[in-house]
Amino acid sequence: MGSPFPAIFSLVIVFSVFLLAQSSTIGVDYISRLLEIQDRERAPPSVQVTAAVGVLGRLLPSHSSGFEFLIVSKEQCGGESCFIIRNHPSATTPGAPEILIAGVTGVEVLAGVHWYLKYWCGSHISWEKTGGVQLHSIPKLGFLPRVQDSGVLVQRPVPWNYYQNAVTSSYSFAWWDWRRWEKEIDWMALHGINLPLAFTGQEAIWRKVFQKFNISSSELDDFFGGPAFLAWSRMGNLHRWGGPLPQSWFDQQLSLQKKILSRMYELGMTPVLPAFSGNVPAALKSMFPSAKITRLGNWFSVKSDLRWSCTYLLDATDPLFIEIGKAFIEKQLDGIFIRQYIYLFDTFDENTPPIDDPDYISSLGAAIFKGMQSGDSDAVWLMQGWLFSYDPFWRPPQMKALLHSVPVGKLVVLDLFAEVKPLWITSEQFYGVPYIWCMLHNFAGNIEMYGVLDAVASGPVEARISENSTMAIFNHIFCILQLKVGVGMSMEGIEQNPVVYDLMSEMAFQHKTVDVQAWIDLYSTRRYGHSIPLIRDAWNILYHTIYNCTDGAYDKNRDVIVAFPDIDPSFMVLEEMCHHQDKLVPKGELLENEYLYEKPHLWYSTSDVIRALELFIMSGDKLSGSNTYRYDLVDLTRQALAKYANQLFLTIIEAYQLNDIHEVSYHSQKFLELVEDMDMLLACHEGFLLGPWLESAKQLARDAEQEKQFEWNARTQITMWFDNTEEEASLLRDYGNKYWSGLLQDYYGPRAAIYFKFLKESLQNGHSFRLKNWRHSQNRQFSLYLELNSFDLGLRSMANNGSSGGATWADQWDYNPDPVSVPDNNKKNTSNYKQKVGEGLGKTKAVASTGVKKVKEGTAVGFQWIKDKTTDVRLPLLFYGYRDHDSLIWYIVLHSSGITSPSLFLSDQSFLEKYGVAAAIASDGKGLLAATSDDRRWRYWKDEEDGNDGKMKMEMRRLFFTTDPVY
Repeated sequence: MGSPFPAIFSLVIVFSVFLLAQSSTIGVDYISRLLEIQDRERAPPSVQVTAAVGVLGRLLPSHSSGFEFLIVSKEQCGGESCFIIRNHPSATTPGAPEILIAGVTGVEVLAGVHWYLKYWCGSHISWEKTGGVQLHSIPKLGFLPRVQDSGVLVQRPVPWNYYQNAVTSSYSFAWWDWRRWEKEIDWMALHGINLPLAFTGQEAIWRKVFQKFNISSSELDDFFGGPAFLAWSRMGNLHRWGGPLPQSWFDQQLSLQKKILSRMYELGMTPVLPAFSGNVPAALKSMFPSAKITRLGNWFSVKSDLRWSCTYLLDATDPLFIEIGKAFIEKQLDGIFIRQYIYLFDTFDENTPPIDDPDYISSLGAAIFKGMQSGDSDAVWLMQGWLFSYDPFWRPPQMKALLHSVPVGKLVVLDLFAEVKPLWITSEQFYGVPYIWCMLHNFAGNIEMYGVLDAVASGPVEARISENSTMAIFNHIFCILQLKVGVGMSMEGIEQNPVVYDLMSEMAFQHKTVDVQAWIDLYSTRRYGHSIPLIRDAWNILYHTIYNCTDGAYDKNRDVIVAFPDIDPSFMVLEEMCHHQDKLVPKGELLENEYLYEKPHLWYSTSDVIRALELFIMSGDKLSGSNTYRYDLVDLTRQALAKYANQLFLTIIEAYQLNDIHEVSYHSQKFLELVEDMDMLLACHEGFLLGPWLESAKQLARDAEQEKQFEWNARTQITMWFDNTEEEASLLRDYGNKYWSGLLQDYYGPRAAIYFKFLKESLQNGHSFRLKNWRHSQNRQFSLYLELNSFDLGLRSMANNGSSGGATWADQWDYNPDPVSVPDNNKKNTSNYKQKVGEGLGKTKAVASTGVKKVKEGTAVGFQWIKDKTTDVRLPLLFYGYRDHDSLIWYIVLHSSGITSPSLFLSDQSFLEKYGVAAAIASDGKGLLAATSDDRRWRYWKDEEDGNDGKMKMEMRRLFFTTDPVY
């Protein structure tokens, strides 16, 4: 007789499948009901149409009359959200609209506009910093392309298109005003985003809430981080760092949030709001001594400095948790004219629970949700799934306990890194919990050409139609919907790699896997407005190299220039080093115990990418007027030079280990010249400038003290990030690095020069590398960068008339003949140091004042061509100057017309007094160009001639008022 156990086992499996099926059905049903409620409570159709018309008017004012918009029901879309593109019935009537676009919401309508402009007019829409829009290919009114007579209907395969990460608000949005936010919301709508985060201004709500619990304003000053670090103070990673927040900040941001929510509502979006995660001020522990409040461990502070590390977490099982959670939700919803249902918060984001008992974790999750639900009975918890990728604590039992602690359908998980590390596969589709497939792509807003286009083009579709062994049986028998309820973009920073976001935004409307090869061919035509075979070939190479990363690595940019290794060079094992242009892979492990050299990420053949760059250059004459092309050319050249710099650095280290001081000196100089060339290269496009980041921070200040504080925040986030000591660098040093012109000149280059100086000094004097002294000097250089930022112009000389004997960064920044030892007691009179710093900066200023006489010959392929084009085809070259009395940086676009070798320098005081000049001036060798303080217009002075307008055409705008390139 056969054993009864197989039958019993099969019965258990079937029963388990039935239970999972039942819970899944409940989850899908609840999400469906939620969508129905949201549909009923959206803005009236007339409001959404008006908002959509406003977006079109800002995008394409010349063609506004050529389109008509209409809001329709889901029934007219086959039961799903969709947009419909039709030829307008009155299209043959002169002056009448030509195209009719209908959609379930204003977002669908605008996604339809984008789809039409993309696939019928060959246009392209990206962020301004990444080249902006290409709309020249759109025919004039009266000649707009017609679609097929039956029209075009495009449905969403999933209801939600999510946007942002909890830290995007700090890495990208920190300094935005309404003008910039309006543009971003326009961009969201055109890309079909209907579920965006709306985290702005929440500190004003928290302050009101905690004051109800008798926490004073001064105690809250210790709780909130500074403007550039609010994302991490919200998550309980740090406190006070960069603060305190001034009253004007609370007022500004709350007012801004109301405008953001209003516009999102008008367009038919569903904003995702914050909720209480348990992060509380330290003073609450004293106010409620019996409450279960725990001090968390250190989060990346060098010395666990309690002034800003080790925050406090209120246990979710404590009754006070529900009380605070309810108070926050109610206060947040007070005054908001629409109901909110979806809230994002992460109690355990990079904060590990104290106990791994599943029952305890389940009770925590249930209590956390109860705190939110007490303020909004219809609340849905949107959880970032990053903790399941980041922290090994979350094994299947712990993960299940947290996910199942919330009523089915009341929790939605963001599969945050699904294009590289899809958790839906390894977690049996999150154990029955609805989820959103997200593309993370970018860390910290780093600038790196990178992508996984094949995964983006296929992953969302595969997740939607996939079946694991259990769900396969259930789906075939019961035919229910999948648990994937959306797609999303969860990048930490925006305004980079526009090709990746163009494709990913389409996946909100694609039902089948996209043929990336065909898509990329069309992309290059749309992006530049011309079909050029060489450019298509170049993009084909980029698709198979830079945008085909399959190694599964996190792409945090660790290029040597922007993330300089903090390591004793003697401990780098370079026994087998490949020095060819395809790859550069040191074989062997690093032996340094204190700080490991985090090797730069290289996943492609650099020789292939250089070939793509050559094809870009060969096509330059045909595309010299394209801003999108200029951005891509600068970015691709930067990418090639950055990887070459990584190789050059290892060549220097190899020479050091061979005690070859000549080679160390020679290659160090080449490295520094390369950084200088890259800084000038990056200045050729406004998307790679440091100035806008700093000025947007300072423009939010209400007085001089705030201006200094906000600029400190802005500068610190992109450099040291967190705390450091004189001898220890921040543990998050360079995490937020940027390839921005001005930052290379003022920070990365000088830092590298100091390191190379210590290398040479070690070989000259025959002693080991002074790692402690190097760290001391590096951290002093960072302090200098912060303390004296009001002086800095970002216009340091490249060389003295192009000769190799000119001033170098090592000359300018190393103020002692030889590096000095740092006493162990770390007690040293700093007055002499600061005096030498002043002398060094004085030398730098003197170099800058002589002007850029000659740009050195480019170090890599393409750089000389870019310089030549500034004169040969009138490609604009961007400079920025400095206004001495109020620290305003101005944006100057200098046309090459009539100028063969422009130079830029500061006017002396006598010229300022004589002509009232208020900003930097440029010279063509025959005269001077300057802005007068009365009307801030540029005027040209010929030698011995007073203020008559000259032949050189220039315009000036303040960086933070500039919207489009000034041509």
